[in-house]
Amino acid sequence: MKHRRPRERRRAIAKAAGTASAVAVALAAGMTPAMAAGTTQGKPTATEGSPTPKAPWAPENDELTGRRNAAHAATAAPNSLRSSSPLKLTMPAPTGRSSVGMVGLHLVDKSRTDPYVSGKKSRELMVSLWYPTAAPSGHYQAPWMPSLSGAHFLATRGLSPQQVTLPTTAGHVLAPVDTKLGKLPVLLYSTGLHSDRAMGTVLAQDLASRGYLVVTVDHTHDANEVQFPGNRVEVNTMPAGSHSSDTLNVRAADMRFVIDQLGTLSKGGNPDAGHATLPTGLTKSVDMSRIGMFGWSLGGAAVDTAMQLDHRIAAGANLDGQFFGSAPSKNLDRPFMLFSSGTHNRNTDGSWRTLWSHLKGYRVDIQLHGAAHLSFSDNEWMVAQEANLLGLSKSQLQQQYGTIDPNRAIEIQRVYLAAFFDQTLRKQHSTLLDGPSKKYSEISFVR
Repeated sequence: MKHRRPRERRRAIAKAAGTASAVAVALAAGMTPAMAAGTTQGKPTATEGSPTPKAPWAPENDELTGRRNAAHAATAAPNSLRSSSPLKLTMPAPTGRSSVGMVGLHLVDKSRTDPYVSGKKSRELMVSLWYPTAAPSGHYQAPWMPSLSGAHFLATRGLSPQQVTLPTTAGHVLAPVDTKLGKLPVLLYSTGLHSDRAMGTVLAQDLASRGYLVVTVDHTHDANEVQFPGNRVEVNTMPAGSHSSDTLNVRAADMRFVIDQLGTLSKGGNPDAGHATLPTGLTKSVDMSRIGMFGWSLGGAAVDTAMQLDHRIAAGANLDGQFFGSAPSKNLDRPFMLFSSGTHNRNTDGSWRTLWSHLKGYRVDIQLHGAAHLSFSDNEWMVAQEANLLGLSKSQLQQQYGTIDPNRAIEIQRVYLAAFFDQTLRKQHSTLLDGPSKKYSEISFVR
């Protein structure tokens, strides 16, 4: 068996993680004006499927708060905070039995043109695979977001790498898959409009620690920033006036392609465009017969659209996302969870009522009281730590992220999401889904 030289091995690991080693000062100096300003080119119009398009859970609000925070930070942060040592953000640790491995893959769909870039004859995606590992030692922990796209992300919030250091995740890059667990049920994740796959990390790595293979997907040129191998960063180029239903169709097609590539993996192939190194045991661990999907906001709406397009998705969960287009009006005979914030449920959202009436399989509708729309993203743990730098008061934080304690919000989301997929994909009944629980009194069931 041939062994890579240390330098070759380091290069392979860096490529597998989808990261680039760049100095923070160089990042700040090298950003284009569009990157520094967090420029976006148009937002899908939330005009279909609901009479309340400007509601907090509507897609145009997914990154709106970040832009507001950026403007506020530019004027409100004290000079002492701007010049002090960088704030090191931390993430909630996973709660499952297993340590977590991670690998990033570059996928190219040559059968589709890019819907957001004229003349581009293929559709490129970056995905992260999170999985249980029994041997994390010797494998470095992946950053929450690659360095170049991370600098762009901070800039959209009015911050810089000199002010904030983004955290490392629990995912040990290229750690071997724990094959003693057998084939792993698969969960796909789609994020909010103009958001990044990193926004689902706190849930993804927890589900991986519980024995799932979780695939977080960046929808290129919809996301504000996606970093590809070779230090290439692609930004949002979505045309002005795009309709949310069209955006959902693109995302659903992305997910079908990702599932196809997982099928290639399960047969021993390597779908990465550059044939990046894969974790040992990965190709033996993909269970194509047990696939679920969850998403936040517009990504939650994409779950229904993707399930209508691809029957391989056996169960779905929507985290506080408004539906658009015709998909909610079509019958769906597979399990589905509606998981909403404290001010949103099917009594206030016509698109949810429509879908509910067309769910013909197992269905559950739960509400997390005290939570806000942004509570279902990684913003929940992150912004509370950045509040001083962003110039946000406690009341402003509560207005944007609800009154629930961030750690409690994350704990409950993790527990109920795992309970749903354990029940629907693993056939392990959870009493949590039968009705109210004294342990989790913040959850109510919408009947």
